[in-house]
Amino acid sequence: MGVFFKVLTFYLILINVTAFLLMGYDKHNAKKGKWRVPESRIFLAAAIGGSVGVWLGMQQFHHKTLHKKFKYGIPAIFLAQIFLIIFLTIRPYL
Repeated sequence: MGVFFKVLTFYLILINVTAFLLMGYDKHNAKKGKWRVPESRIFLAAAIGGSVGVWLGMQQFHHKTLHKKFKYGIPAIFLAQIFLIIFLTIRPYL
């Protein structure tokens, strides 16, 4: 495995763990009535590679699961990322 794929793998693990913890932190603060993580920051975390972490956080913490923009938006971001990976992978062969 090349260095690029090792770095990419490390990055994806790091961003998804961070996104997962971000969802847990926001849920905790929601229960306590404290400062909340802006939804735009959660979507940013998903868009830069943390969509799986956000989705798992939604399921684990039962957080934002009824919000339509999260319920459909996070899976849409994930699917777009999968299609992008597939496109970039097969592009040299086209």
